[in-house]
Amino acid sequence: MRQVQSRQLQIGEVDIGSIELDHRSRDDIPQILLGLQHLYLNAEARDLVFSLLEQAVPENISPDRGRPGMQLWKILVLGVLRLNLDWNYDRLREMANQHATIRAMLGHGMYDLYEYKLQTIKDNVSLLTPELLNQINEVVVAEGHKIVGKKKKIR
Repeated sequence: MRQVQSRQLQIGEVDIGSIELDHRSRDDIPQILLGLQHLYLNAEARDLVFSLLEQAVPENISPDRGRPGMQLWKILVLGVLRLNLDWNYDRLREMANQHATIRAMLGHGMYDLYEYKLQTIKDNVSLLTPELLNQINEVVVAEGHKIVGKKKKIR
């Protein structure tokens, strides 16, 4: 049973669109989180990405029964961080459990003490196959072109 994302905010949880990120930071993490935040706020692109992610969930898993699996938004955030920052699973686990801004982007409030287990991260992030990531990349690039616009070639 997987959800795209929980509809109910927990105590202390901040809406993803309200997370304040440092726009002037030259570090990779805030830049990636800004991109994810923009994707989250754009309903059309977000829905396209989530429909692609839903296809990655094995067919034999019931969406209505069983224990809840990791939310698709969390899988996307963890997968994007791992891929773009070239982190191994141990580093990803440490950052997901300790970095306040990443935890906020994952939907954890300040009082949420949930800790990700290494095997849980491996099992869920591995759903993002190269083919699926290419499809998601096409959606993200198209969204980027809408924001920046295509530059005219000089030659």
